[in-house]
Amino acid sequence: MLLKCPECELQVSDKAISCPHCGYPLKESLNKRARYKPTRHKRLPNGFGQISELKGMNLRKPFRAMVTIGKTDEGKPISKLLRPEAYFETYNDAYTALIEYNKNPYDIGKDLTLEELHNRWSEAYFKDTNPDSSRYLKGAWNYCNSLKNIKVSEIRARHIKQLIDNNTTTPVVRKNIKTLFKKILDYAVEYEITDKNYAKDVLLPKTDVKEMETNRKSHIPYTDAEIGILWENINNYPLAEVILFQCYSGWRPGELENLKTKNIDLKEGLMIGGMKTEAGKDRIVPIHSKIRPIVEKWYKEAINEGREYLIKVPSAKGQTIDNLTYNRYMVNLVPLLKQLNLNPDHHPHDGRVHFVTMAKKYQLDEYAIKYIVGHRINDITESVYTKRETTWLKAEMEKIK
Repeated sequence: MLLKCPECELQVSDKAISCPHCGYPLKESLNKRARYKPTRHKRLPNGFGQISELKGMNLRKPFRAMVTIGKTDEGKPISKLLRPEAYFETYNDAYTALIEYNKNPYDIGKDLTLEELHNRWSEAYFKDTNPDSSRYLKGAWNYCNSLKNIKVSEIRARHIKQLIDNNTTTPVVRKNIKTLFKKILDYAVEYEITDKNYAKDVLLPKTDVKEMETNRKSHIPYTDAEIGILWENINNYPLAEVILFQCYSGWRPGELENLKTKNIDLKEGLMIGGMKTEAGKDRIVPIHSKIRPIVEKWYKEAINEGREYLIKVPSAKGQTIDNLTYNRYMVNLVPLLKQLNLNPDHHPHDGRVHFVTMAKKYQLDEYAIKYIVGHRINDITESVYTKRETTWLKAEMEKIK
């Protein structure tokens, strides 16, 4: 087969290494042409943004989307990562995100309002969280109307301080407002929307701090007599089951409400859950034999009803049965203590205190207690080099009578 030489345009054989007429290297030229691959994706319009694939890093989301926010004096584009999400699994996902951004472009650092930031933060924060467990944050947002339209880049400590000082509700609500701003602005710093979290500079009124310290109750375990009364009334009061379950497992109130059926292993007699600290997250807690019937009943009910969460109790008004929350725990606890003539100073954390008290009374291994309740283990040999089996943990749990 004859080809045309790219140099002299005379005909040469396709098997020739070089052109016999002018000496042009044909094989090298042909190889280069064979290695050439056309661009996979069309060039994006000017000002639309850019998509690049991060290769050689074994990333789950290798496609990075960036938006154009301006130009240099030389006319070169200034780009920033697309927020709140800049990395995608496929090119098309990144392209779709840029299309949505260009439909309604916003200045990532300057024009975002507090309300817009709150909406984005909420979507990310509550995605994998039981919404009821952070009800205090949702309630605090209702008191922030005066700052909703302020630009995030303009928020300073004085704005948050004034909002808190003008709130005439309770010290707890004012504390929750500060907590909300700390979380929202942490999110803003993480995504480069602002460079400082000014909420951390805000101090609560000294009178609020003093009042909350005065009202803070000390934790008290249940007595043997009270435990006996609770066992006698498990069929009459749904919360009696919850208290006993907590007394024989050591979960925090907030951890109780987040227990999911998918993390209950009845065959192995284990539960997985936890929150608050690294030591407390996703920890394994054996199901004590005394509360196994309660867990089995809850599990069966939740599966039959298609519920994600394990525990449910009457709602605040008692008209419906809903997933357990701290508020529903308190609402049911107050009348329960009164009707069963139990210590009126008990509160939702006391079941956990009772568990630790009983664990020490029956001489459970020190590290077994810390594993179960999710406390940090400072001993390096134990925390790093010692691998405990669940059979050992279950045996220690059963020491509690």
